[in-house]
Amino acid sequence: MAKIATLITNMFEDSEYIEPSTAFNNAGHEVFTIEKKAGNEIKGKQGEANVTIDYGIDDVKPEDFDALFLPGGFSPDQLRADERFVEFSKAFMDAKKPVFAICHGPQLLITAKALEGRDATGFKSIAQDMKYAGAKYADKEVVVCQNQLVTSRTPEDLPAFNRESLKLLEQV
Repeated sequence: MAKIATLITNMFEDSEYIEPSTAFNNAGHEVFTIEKKAGNEIKGKQGEANVTIDYGIDDVKPEDFDALFLPGGFSPDQLRADERFVEFSKAFMDAKKPVFAICHGPQLLITAKALEGRDATGFKSIAQDMKYAGAKYADKEVVVCQNQLVTSRTPEDLPAFNRESLKLLEQV
């Protein structure tokens, strides 16, 4: 089963972390949280989820994981200010490993310059940014690109996001 790296920090969108990580775990995959420091306690922006971080970014390498999960909310915007998280994200795209990004999650991929020529979607407020980054933006509940990248727009898209992400994980 797959080991899934999750880049996350305070103000993540609660449901966009909880529902996919639960679906991944229920399917037998392992989900690991990564932030600046292992043991940090972070909170979702809706106050529904508190997460204890498994690993600090300096304690892991992309090669340690089979897939990358980028929940939305304000978390991706904060993380992309730190080059370590940007490079970590870029490594998955470059290695053609599965990447799952919902809502504002693609912001890390924008900063990593990893969306050029990719079919993708995201929250409407970052649609233009994604287009500037070279993505072929589609306003759809889920977009799967090159059997590697799964993107969705909002919490309402979670059923489709989870379904397509789990399909990709079956191939890992």
